[in-house]
Amino acid sequence: MFVHGLWLLPSSWDRWATVFEEAGYTALTPGWPDDPETVEEANAHPEVFAGKSVGQVADHYSAVIGKLTRKPAVIGHSFGGLMTQIVAGRGLSSASVAIDPAPFRGVLPLPISALKSGSPVLGNPANRNRAVPLTYDQFRYAFANAVTEDEAKEFTTPTRCPRRASRCSRRRRRT
Repeated sequence: MFVHGLWLLPSSWDRWATVFEEAGYTALTPGWPDDPETVEEANAHPEVFAGKSVGQVADHYSAVIGKLTRKPAVIGHSFGGLMTQIVAGRGLSSASVAIDPAPFRGVLPLPISALKSGSPVLGNPANRNRAVPLTYDQFRYAFANAVTEDEAKEFTTPTRCPRRASRCSRRRRRT
């Protein structure tokens, strides 16, 4: 099961899901609660991302896993990596891979790059309880900084969308 992070949709895992399916695995890419189907829908209605806490998103993934016949291997990136750690901590995965996970509450100090990546959203108190999109340059810095410009544009166009600025940006409480 693949878990996407903030500012992305399940389609961000499509290439990896295909690789795993071709190798004989079943790849699940469930979205967050109320995720729209497309980036266009997400950008047209960013309010659907507001109002979700870390616990609600983790509970959503726990419910998805609860419907499976066996524990999955869970792979998540960034905030999806944090979700991966939470479901692993709940004993719901057979294996877990948290790729560059978002730090949980109490992890200090944060690297300058993490502060810079989060500053467009967290740096403005008016963003509290709002869903905030990243510009291409902000997204490129935070998520597509190790690829060429063409690859970054190819990656970000179909996947980038607004995300909640407050609760999901706060670090998780004990679960």
